[in-house]
Amino acid sequence: MNHACGRNARVSLSTVVLGLWMVSNLLAQDRKVDPTWLYRHVPSSDRAKADLVSGTCKYEPIFGEGDSENRILRSVTRFGEVTLEGNGNCLSVLYDHEEEIYFVLEGSGILHYGDQTYPVRADDFTYLAPGVKHSMANSSDKRLRVLVMGFKIPLRNSLGKPSARPRIVNLDDVKEETVDGHPTSVLYKLLVGARGAKRDAIDDAYVVTSLFGMNFAPGGTNFPHHHETEEEIYLVLDGQGQMAAGSGMDGVEGRYPAQAGDAYYFRPNCTVGFYNQNKPGAKAHILAVRSRIPLPEDAN
Repeated sequence: MNHACGRNARVSLSTVVLGLWMVSNLLAQDRKVDPTWLYRHVPSSDRAKADLVSGTCKYEPIFGEGDSENRILRSVTRFGEVTLEGNGNCLSVLYDHEEEIYFVLEGSGILHYGDQTYPVRADDFTYLAPGVKHSMANSSDKRLRVLVMGFKIPLRNSLGKPSARPRIVNLDDVKEETVDGHPTSVLYKLLVGARGAKRDAIDDAYVVTSLFGMNFAPGGTNFPHHHETEEEIYLVLDGQGQMAAGSGMDGVEGRYPAQAGDAYYFRPNCTVGFYNQNKPGAKAHILAVRSRIPLPEDAN
């Protein structure tokens, strides 16, 4: 009888171990793997809560804050669209260790920066330094749309004194140019860059390495490439083509249809590029931003 009990105990223990192994194996098989790139179509984005939201100021997340997969972003805190109703106002925000860039997509309004106000209009962009209270207001009865980009600055980074007033530049006032190492079928506008640089319209950023516009000629290509220590976001402003995102073991990139309103986020080391349509009159414009991810020595 004791032998029978021992055998039953061993069988029961084996059954439990087998059951646990099967459950853990199933859980391992069902575990979600974080993607290396993300896709969103801006017109279909849902509204979400954000610090600046008010009764007349709505925020639609594209990537980062308010998005369901914001956990995989390293330096980008928010990348989304703010819509202000006629004569509407957003709430003021202040971030001690975040920098922001505002790009006016449509309409005209007023930027509140510290205790001062500045008029802005479509295609204006500005850099907002950490430690300065700021907000947007709509100065007309027409809709105002603003692309809001936020980036986390590592706590170990020392911050300089913010400018007393923001630099506001219009896209039309930035020259188009080719960039060394890139095809001449694409013209670039270099908008915002790193502090101490001399090439961009505004060179004040701590984490953002480049905000730039790309104007693609018919058949134009931004060669597929990757960045080892930077995240990148592409927003298609107009036109259509094929977005290069990721690649296989053979190094051949994946290509996906892209049109106005499409946005792609690329993790570090992910292949990124764009192919415009190769037919007469096929133009495409993309707004892109790159930001440096925190390295291990930046952790606190």
